[in-house]
This record gives sequence, C-alpha cells and structure tokens, in this order.
Amino acid sequence: MNRLQTRLINPVVLLMLVSMTGCSGMSEKNKDTAYGAGAGAVAGAVVTGGSPVGTAAGAAVGGVIGRVIGDEIEDKDKDR
Repeated sequence: MNRLQTRLINPVVLLMLVSMTGCSGMSEKNKDTAYGAGAGAVAGAVVTGGSPVGTAAGAAVGGVIGRVIGDEIEDKDKDR
C-alpha cells in the first residue's frame, strides 16, 4: 500500500462507524433506503471505475430499490 492509501484507511473506517450509528433512530424503511443507497454507490463506483457520476447514479438507483424493498417488507409485516 502506498502512503496515501494508508493515511486514508483510518478516516474512512471512522466515517463508516459514525454513519452506522446515525441510523439507530431511523425507521426500518429509511434504513433499507440508506443501505440500498450505500450498496448502489459501491456498485456504481465499481462498474464505472470510480466515476463520481457513476457513484451518484448507483446511490440513487440503490436508494430507490432499497425503498421499494422496505415498502414490501412493511406491507408483509402489516398482513401478519
């Protein structure tokens, strides 16, 4: 690993931990949206080679998919 990558690991890990604790007061539907956006951002970055536009587009699509899944789960829970 080069020096820049080594210097970035700790702040990135800290940011991830702080952002995960921010989800503690969210509804399940909002958590699903956030998880979908995060997964979509990673997928978009991987597919486009780290392009900011691809990352943002992946986050948007992933957020919508996460929200739809959250809605379906909530509907199933209401039917029980």
